Amino acid sequence: MVILIKTLQVILALSLLILIHELGHFTWAKLFGIRVEKFYLFFDVGGKAIARWKWGDTEFGIGWLPFGGYCKISGMVDESMDLEQMRGEPQPWEFRTHPAWQRLLVMAGGVLNNFIFAVLAYIFIMAAWGQSYVSNSDSRIYVNDLAYEMGFRTGDRILRYDDYTPENFAMLQADLVRRDVGKVTVLRGTDTLDIYMDQSKTGQVLNSPMMFDLAVPFVVDSVAAGPNKASGLRHGDRVIAFGGTPVEYLQDSRPVLASMRDSLISATVVRGGDTLSLPVRVDTSGRIGVYMEMPSVKVKHYSLLSAIPAGIKLTGSTIGGYVKDLGLLVRPSTGAYKSVGSFIAIGQVFPSSWDWYQFINILALLSIMLAVMNLIPIPALDGGHMLFTLYEMITGRKPGEKFLVAAQLVGMVLLFALMFLAFGNDLARIL
Repeated sequence: MVILIKTLQVILALSLLILIHELGHFTWAKLFGIRVEKFYLFFDVGGKAIARWKWGDTEFGIGWLPFGGYCKISGMVDESMDLEQMRGEPQPWEFRTHPAWQRLLVMAGGVLNNFIFAVLAYIFIMAAWGQSYVSNSDSRIYVNDLAYEMGFRTGDRILRYDDYTPENFAMLQADLVRRDVGKVTVLRGTDTLDIYMDQSKTGQVLNSPMMFDLAVPFVVDSVAAGPNKASGLRHGDRVIAFGGTPVEYLQDSRPVLASMRDSLISATVVRGGDTLSLPVRVDTSGRIGVYMEMPSVKVKHYSLLSAIPAGIKLTGSTIGGYVKDLGLLVRPSTGAYKSVGSFIAIGQVFPSSWDWYQFINILALLSIMLAVMNLIPIPALDGGHMLFTLYEMITGRKPGEKFLVAAQLVGMVLLFALMFLAFGNDLARIL
């Protein structure tokens, strides 16, 4: 069921974003009197479609392959590779006969729409829910093997990355890479220490999930209805051991309780200045049915008016972060290419149950990723088409159609190679 929910969210998200993207091309084309031959949600591979209808000069439809969609513009060398049309006499309604600045706007329309959607989505999030985050200044890290190898320890509080003071705990791992951090200052107990980063481990950091987890002390908030309701556990109790095995954080308790599932054990708790031993029942899932005291989440609330600049700012910072991530991909020494993922990786981002806040937040991020990716100057992408048009506008010389066809083929080969890399990385992570 979880896989189904995630799959449906991926299909819905990508379909919406690609529809928004292609609508940008469609809108600018129609504005300049350029004919749009086909506008499809999903792909009509083999000419088969769930539905199709004609409106004006355009055939609209819903294809049977539920990934993406496309907008076929008359007189344009695109992924359809309709060379027969390009051999005909240029017509006034075709893309190729219009001024370069109009063609540039048509090609940029999809990217513009994706950026605009991201801004609107973030504005809506700010106005509806505000901006919530776990403050790094109040948090300690729980490390995985890689973080331990690099010199971090569970319970450390990260103070500075070089001269930068991180605020959002969730961004610690991303900022470590994006800022190319050389020195991390941490508070360990009462001591302040400097940890110097090994830049050769950048690729490992990118591919190591939960390098910095939030260290949550096992402090009881409340006890759920069930066998442990009368166990004696109270709000504020700090559990320090289960069955004689010490636990300091929530993460420590999971393997301990899993090994004691479906049994009655003793829980050692600290209450005020007293240390008590209380009997608790561990269920078959390795849980004792308590709610934890979680670190306080800071929430910045916005009015509709103040949400506008906040949404724009968040869009800008997200774009900047993603551009830095892409910059790492072209540096093979970082190993960042191993972090590239396909729709399988995208599916892992979505929650296992429906949540409007998370869905819209992920949708805004994916919209930015789609826009930035399309700006890469690969011939098969919008960025490649825009580059050739800018060349024409600067030099006054239009690239020949044979060159454009060849460039489109090269670009498509590069895109397929990237797709195979992404899918291969996903399979490697699964297997």
